[in-house]
Amino acid sequence: MPTNLLKTYNQLLEFLALEEGKRKDSLLRVFNRDFNVENPILFKSKCVYPTPKEGQDKLAILFTHLTTVIQDKKERNRIFDIKRSERLHWVRYHLNETKQDEMLVFSVKEPEGNRTYIYDKKENYVVILEPLRRVSGYYLLTAYYIEGKDVKRDKILKKYKRKLDEIL
Repeated sequence: MPTNLLKTYNQLLEFLALEEGKRKDSLLRVFNRDFNVENPILFKSKCVYPTPKEGQDKLAILFTHLTTVIQDKKERNRIFDIKRSERLHWVRYHLNETKQDEMLVFSVKEPEGNRTYIYDKKENYVVILEPLRRVSGYYLLTAYYIEGKDVKRDKILKKYKRKLDEIL
């Protein structure tokens, strides 16, 4: 749907009336607009990169993480997630930190390593980054909408309580 390219934060993308192939095409157009080499994404004046996986296209992996959710943790099967997908264009907006007062931006030491969170309190939206060690930048791990019960939101707020003194 060409009008999706005109959507801005906090509008939702529209694609429910589209069949699967056209829906993916519409999402890819928005994704390619926001995540292209000519216009790199910056967070805290540092480049944000897709997470690399050997032998796989980094941007395809990132697109998958931003539009699908794990259905079966054991099998690692991913299925289309409407809530993530209709907010795909929000990722770049949040990385630009346009509305600081409505966001919690913090870093936490996790068992997997350090993570930096951008939590939009008003919209219940989270972007998760991993600070790079050797280069000044970040990996974009995922972004998602928190819906339903307050359990996920409470997890984010618990992380915020153990935040590091500085944003990594």
